[in-house]
Amino acid sequence: MNSQPLINRQIRAKEVRLVDETGKQAGLVPLEAAIQMAQERGLDLIQVTEKVDPPVCKIMDFGKYLYQLKKKEKGAKAKGGGIKGIRLGFNMASHDLNVRAQQAEKFFKEGDRVIIEMRLKGREKALGEFAKEKIKKFLELLQVLIPYKIERELKRDPRGFSMIIAKK
Repeated sequence: MNSQPLINRQIRAKEVRLVDETGKQAGLVPLEAAIQMAQERGLDLIQVTEKVDPPVCKIMDFGKYLYQLKKKEKGAKAKGGGIKGIRLGFNMASHDLNVRAQQAEKFFKEGDRVIIEMRLKGREKALGEFAKEKIKKFLELLQVLIPYKIERELKRDPRGFSMIIAKK
């Protein structure tokens, strides 16, 4: 919501669907009666949505309402949709791969995508097939925990291999 919500006398409807300060629905109420109820309680009448007819209005403190809106907006931005990285080692034991697979599962449940990287150093670069097998083994372990889809195929980088996967 970019614009400020309508409050008290700014509301232009003749009748409103009223929700009181405890969250209980009071039903359809004439606008004047709703404003009077809000003023008696020392609160404001706030138009929550104008998408329905008559509009839904809530009795509450306007400052508190704005704070809740801001908090909800901030929470919506922060969660999920990001990309998390998991780095696999060339000589990694199968138990360590299992731990990384559990970590990837946790990232999926939070709504993130996962980039899998395997950095190759020195002579490891000549053993690309072994590295691919290690990544394939990791993906098999992950498939047992949670289904995934490949967003970017396994790709050879100058420093090793990487791929991006996401929850199905």
